[in-house]
Amino acid sequence: MPREIITLQVGQCGNQIGGEFWKQLCLEHGISPDGSLMELPADSAKPDDRKDVFFYQSDDDRYVPRALLIDLEPRVVNKVAHIGAYKNLFNPENLFIAADGGGAGNNWASGFRQGGDHHEQVMDMVDREADNSDSLEGFVLTHSISGGTGSGMGSYLLERLRDHFPKKLVTTYSVFPNWDQSQSDVVVQPYNSVLTLKRL
Repeated sequence: MPREIITLQVGQCGNQIGGEFWKQLCLEHGISPDGSLMELPADSAKPDDRKDVFFYQSDDDRYVPRALLIDLEPRVVNKVAHIGAYKNLFNPENLFIAADGGGAGNNWASGFRQGGDHHEQVMDMVDREADNSDSLEGFVLTHSISGGTGSGMGSYLLERLRDHFPKKLVTTYSVFPNWDQSQSDVVVQPYNSVLTLKRL
């Protein structure tokens, strides 16, 4: 029985990590950039290839990631989901970009507040993916803890996921900042990080 995992890619960093994650996962499972199966040599076939953990098979026999691409500004989600070789891989219903497209401005509080503003739409997407799973194992959230959307909205979504799915695993792949302040272009990254760490 499959134990499905839903991936939430939040903010610029989370979507960049997620884009690379899906490229690698497609290679490992023999899935082409458009979601169809690649022809593999007979000796490379894996008897227990668990594609169904991270992918579901659509009606047209394409494999589609169980992924939600979430951002408050359109640039990175558009790059991952609409440009390049993997533009036909993702379900367009699982893309969330805030209507105003202004982002969180590297401000945790702005991202957290906007998470509250948009949580019904995002949680509807999560519920739809969960309902399409036979035996949901849990969630993986990719994000940065030092920016605005990944840290603030990511924090809000982590709280909602834990409330809404109390018995499911919730794992994060969190990118931490370089603590050398001479390397940072975000003055408030220590504050964003501390506020996010409380919710990991």
